[in-house]
Amino acid sequence: MPLVTTGELVTRAGQAHSAVAAFNIITLEHIEAVIAGAESVQSPVVLQVSENAVKFRYGRLLPLARAAVAAAERAAVPVGLHLDHIQSDGLLRQAPDAGFSSVMYDAARLPYAENRAATRAAADWAHAQGLWIEAELGQVGGKDGQSALDAHAPGARTDPDQARAFVADTAVDALAVAIGSSHAMTTRTATLDHALLKRLSGTLDVPLVLHGSSGVPDDELTAAVAGGITKVNVGTALNIAMTGAIREFLAAHPEAVDSRTYLSVGREAMVRTVAGILRTLGAPTA
Repeated sequence: MPLVTTGELVTRAGQAHSAVAAFNIITLEHIEAVIAGAESVQSPVVLQVSENAVKFRYGRLLPLARAAVAAAERAAVPVGLHLDHIQSDGLLRQAPDAGFSSVMYDAARLPYAENRAATRAAADWAHAQGLWIEAELGQVGGKDGQSALDAHAPGARTDPDQARAFVADTAVDALAVAIGSSHAMTTRTATLDHALLKRLSGTLDVPLVLHGSSGVPDDELTAAVAGGITKVNVGTALNIAMTGAIREFLAAHPEAVDSRTYLSVGREAMVRTVAGILRTLGAPTA
């Protein structure tokens, strides 16, 4: 079916008191696994391409984006395409022609005033192109090898009053909030600040996004959705599933040289992970 906009999927999820899952893709196997997992539970899904994934692909966005669009158009469930954690304005401006309906513009590394100004400029440009735009306030941590901030460190949590002003000043369509998760976690041990989430949900009138969800246990994810999270980003969980399955296969089959034999095992492991996360989130049916 045709690509569906991320904004529409997030709106539907909010109306259903659930969350849409957005999975970061790196290879064609990731794309196929995310769609197959979503089809197995008849759930909409978002494919995300991060700036780091583009760097891995020799700095070229279109090959992976074209593959994602082609797969999404043949999917039996609604699929959105999202450009994730973009710091490069040049890459941001490639989004519309590459098939993306949404972007996450990441200026959270900057001091607040600079973050606000850069994000407003990005939002104005994105809206003029018909793009839905997400931003981040607070620091989720864990990107590019950085450790997560201590829970009491300045900027480690999203302040509700500052967030309200930030959303009003930047006109973003959604906000990723820092409530205790961290990017690139390989263990599901994160504890979320649900009291803060309740305050944020009551303060803001835009959808709230949870980054670093691979490290969040099922019960915490369920509570986060009940507390107002409507988009959940997942990346590392897929890589854990794929790498673990391939490692186990090669250990049992040291003679294997045909990459299809182990990539198919890794892909199926990701399918199961995607389906499990979608069930946990209670994503609306397609």
